[in-house]
Amino acid sequence: MRRTAGAYPRPAVDARGGSAVGQAGGVLLTSTVRVAGLDAGLSAGLAPWRPAGATHDPAKVLLDLALTLALGGDTCSDLAVVRAEPAVFGPVAFDRTLSRTITRRPAT
Repeated sequence: MRRTAGAYPRPAVDARGGSAVGQAGGVLLTSTVRVAGLDAGLSAGLAPWRPAGATHDPAKVLLDLALTLALGGDTCSDLAVVRAEPAVFGPVAFDRTLSRTITRRPAT
C-alpha cells in the first residue's frame, strides 16, 4: 500500500511479504523533500516554466535529477535508476523531457 502526497509517493510498511525497496536512501531523500516543503515550494517557483498541457511538473523533473545525483548517478541518463523504482519515486520523466525542461525558458 502506498499513499501519494506531494511529488513523491509515501511507501508504507507491509508485513505480507514480497519485494523490498532497494532504494532505502531514496525513501529518506523523498521524505526529506516532502517534509521540508521543497517539492511544493519549487513547484510554485517554477510554475512559469511549465507549458500548458505538460504532463510533468518541472520541479519534479529537477528534483528527480537531484535525487539521481544524490544516489550516485553522474549523468542525466542515470535517471533510469530512479525511473525503475516507481513505488518510491512515482512517475519519472524520460531523458528527453529532462533535457527540454533544463533548456526551457519561462512563459512570458
